[in-house]
Amino acid sequence: MDRSKWQSYKRLLAYLWPYKKRLGLSIIFMIFVAFSNLVVPWIIKDVIDGVLGNKDIYMLYLIILGILFIFFIRALATFGHRYYMGYIGQSVIMDIRNVLYHHLQTLSVSYYDRRRTGDMMSNLTNDIAALQTAIVADFVSLVQEVAIFIGSFASMLYLQWKLTILCLIIVPLVSYVINFFGKKLHASGLDVQAALADVTSMLQETIQGVRIVKSFNRSDYEEERFNNVNKSNFHANVRTIKQQSQLTPLVEFFAALGICAIIWYGGISVIDGVMTTGELIAFLIYAINLANPTRRIAESMGNIQKSLAAADRIFDILDEQPEIENKKGARPLIIKNGDVKAEHVSFAYEPGHWILKDVNFIAHPGETIALVGPSGSGKTTVANLLPRFYDVSSGCIKIDGVDIRDVTIESLREHIGIVPQDTLLFNTTIRENILYGKLDATDEEIEAAIKAANAEEFIHALPEGIYTKVGDRGMILSGGQRQRIAIARAILKNPAILILDEATSALDTESEKIVQEALDRLMKGRTSFVIAHRLSTIKKADQILVLHDGCVAEHGTHKELIAQHGLYYELYTLSDRKKEGDK
Repeated sequence: MDRSKWQSYKRLLAYLWPYKKRLGLSIIFMIFVAFSNLVVPWIIKDVIDGVLGNKDIYMLYLIILGILFIFFIRALATFGHRYYMGYIGQSVIMDIRNVLYHHLQTLSVSYYDRRRTGDMMSNLTNDIAALQTAIVADFVSLVQEVAIFIGSFASMLYLQWKLTILCLIIVPLVSYVINFFGKKLHASGLDVQAALADVTSMLQETIQGVRIVKSFNRSDYEEERFNNVNKSNFHANVRTIKQQSQLTPLVEFFAALGICAIIWYGGISVIDGVMTTGELIAFLIYAINLANPTRRIAESMGNIQKSLAAADRIFDILDEQPEIENKKGARPLIIKNGDVKAEHVSFAYEPGHWILKDVNFIAHPGETIALVGPSGSGKTTVANLLPRFYDVSSGCIKIDGVDIRDVTIESLREHIGIVPQDTLLFNTTIRENILYGKLDATDEEIEAAIKAANAEEFIHALPEGIYTKVGDRGMILSGGQRQRIAIARAILKNPAILILDEATSALDTESEKIVQEALDRLMKGRTSFVIAHRLSTIKKADQILVLHDGCVAEHGTHKELIAQHGLYYELYTLSDRKKEGDK
């Protein structure tokens, strides 16, 4: 194992440290199990040389009692060892999964934009499951087999040192084979985990997009895609199986060479009277004991190398640093008024590709600011910068005169409520989804939020009312109903600043009217930013910012902008025509 892989493995084994007492006890049990394997050849030696050679009946009974006692204690030790290692294994996997999930929560939104959801699911499931073998089963097997190897080797030296040295000729050969296949298994392990991640990703995508698949009648097409991904996973696993299958028999063959050397030299020694028959048999058993640990050590090393590929994928995530962090000395945001000001804000997701260029605006407390413009003009980007999902590339955004980069992220987002276009509800009850806005809310506060969101009627009509489970992503509810749950959630949070990202664009006219009434109540008294798809919904906005190519092309009230006969006038006229067409 090279230095970098050894460092990864040491980092992995560090997760065993919190369980060091249980691990120590398990190792004591394990050493006793290993010791019992080493005692048996001596017993056989005494049976052959003492009992059979001297016809000693009392020694026979003594040996039988000794064997029963040793194996009774061995059974207890085996139970203790396996139980504790199983407990530690599950605990370590739970800890790593918690650490990984926690770290994922700290990473910035940009990280999620770059990665597939299925890949991250695979990290939390498949990769961590692969680690359990490396951390516990193979680690313990390694320690146990090394103990048996050392004990057997010491006993062989004691019985016949010349014969032992003869057996050592195979050690360099075995070491080379283990190292050669170890490198191959590590590379194959990376391919296996990547292929498994592809399978998980595709499953996640097609299950979530089942309506699109069926609406375009593409089930056969998706089956073919899945078959190809699944076949790649199959080939990656078969390649690993082939390499592991080559490793073990090669090690066993070299071990057989050693056994042959023992039988040849040992047989001559017995004939010449240098060794007794019992010593030769004992030596042969120790040699087999030496061969078996060598084989099992090779298997464990191969498995560890393969599992380290999963470890590399997990450590890549854990080593990822969030792009958006609290700066040193950041203080909690305390909003007194709620005015929001953008000063010369520019932003690029990729260097040189500017999405916003020198954007300036000020939103006074309680005002509604509408952001309109063609697709790709930067409306949603402004909404992403306000809660610091991304940081401005240049310029600054201030709340009550304080740069939002100078306050803690947690306190900033605590004061901002977001109602997105694509409302995500969790697969739990309506009550729990609304409580997401304020976890310690009272029943009275929840009911008030539901009423203000115009959700009271449809919720009470459901069989289980507020305790109805909404299904995956809230799919048992209509779009308008999901939006009203999201509005109730935002009302319960009671933020000073509100962001509505095309919150009614996907709704029909009737649902839009009901939801808009709820939104009007929600925006009252708050500094609100509305990304508008239907421009008829923002006529009453205090300010309208018209974005074009990342710049504020026009700004003013609805009447002022209509009077200018500029870009807003064109967009509004086009929107009005579409509305008439819908009728």
